[in-house]
Amino acid sequence: MDKQTFDFEAFKKNAAARLKAGDSLLGRDGVLTPLLKEFLEQSLEGELEAHLQEDQTPNRKNGKGKKDLKTSLGTVELATPRDRNGSFEPEMVAKRQRTLGVDLDRQIIALYARGASYSDIRDHLMDMYGLEASTATISRVTDKILPLIQEWRNRPLERVYPFVWLDAIHYKVRHEGRVVTRAIYCIIGLNQEGYKELLGLYVGENEGAKFWLQVLTDLQNRGVEDVFIACIDNLQGFAEAIETIFPHTEVQLCIVHQIRNSQKYLSHKDVKPFMKDLQLVYKAATKEGAERYLDQLESNWGLRYPKVIESWRRNWPRLSNYFQYNKDIRRIMYTTNIIEGFHRQLRAVTKSKGAFQSDEALMKLLFLVQENITSKWNKPVHNWNQTLAQLSIIFGDRLKLNL
Repeated sequence: MDKQTFDFEAFKKNAAARLKAGDSLLGRDGVLTPLLKEFLEQSLEGELEAHLQEDQTPNRKNGKGKKDLKTSLGTVELATPRDRNGSFEPEMVAKRQRTLGVDLDRQIIALYARGASYSDIRDHLMDMYGLEASTATISRVTDKILPLIQEWRNRPLERVYPFVWLDAIHYKVRHEGRVVTRAIYCIIGLNQEGYKELLGLYVGENEGAKFWLQVLTDLQNRGVEDVFIACIDNLQGFAEAIETIFPHTEVQLCIVHQIRNSQKYLSHKDVKPFMKDLQLVYKAATKEGAERYLDQLESNWGLRYPKVIESWRRNWPRLSNYFQYNKDIRRIMYTTNIIEGFHRQLRAVTKSKGAFQSDEALMKLLFLVQENITSKWNKPVHNWNQTLAQLSIIFGDRLKLNL
């Protein structure tokens, strides 16, 4: 399409008619594609003319070739000008360039991070750019993040984390011809500036205190020297594993988990009155007051639900740790809601995936999803300055390790 033959007014009328008819503005054969073609061809002609003027050897134009260029507006058939000597190297569209303004690797990884399947990614690339992308090609592109995952897993951590939440989320993975369950061990820390930080993601065959011990050892090897308060569910042996690696850490069992476990054993008609009495326990102003309400709870319900009361009594030393702190610290530590909220965000992307093809495929997606989630962790928790002042009084020199 030469400059002299391109009729812009005719193009506008044709574009308006096509849009009214429902044609796409972008994509393959989009309404704007002819305008892009005109712009690119005129740019190439201008580059060639400038090249011929600067060339010190006898040289001249030598006709035109053709090639298809994949762009975000669709596929454009370009008339590419040539010179007689073959020394012309265009910059706008290089000789062997087949795509324009399309970082395919980045697009594939971005789609994968949003939970798109390989077939979804293939369809997108075909619809947008007319590109055929095999499953093997897409897999090779996503494999490029594996070194980034390894680097992230091994990065050094801060020496002190005032608060840490630990919990696992489970996924199905294909392994040796069958579908198995994998536990993803997640650790979120709150650093001394009050910002949340995902300390690690670890793949295990199932959740257990033994593997948590390995996870905690890894955190220690990466530089963590002290954790003030660790918030966990009541997995058997979990608290002891934490205290083995970080002996000065206070372990707070999640109150919400304990309440949910209690509800499992209640008859439907007793749930409301039992919960009303139980609420007095965990919302008490002081530990002494909570223990009085716990005695009353046992008096009211102990004969009917002895296992529930026994569970609260047995776990009380670690359930009641939060009573010694003010309301801001209590709000942070009494539940594992922070890490459960993180898990909900992971599931929002992964819920439609079914069984993953491998542990690597699972970790690739989780790593990309967590990057999107944690990029929004850019504000400290509420009232952090006041909380930090309290922590400095309670934990003294331990808080200064990272200063």
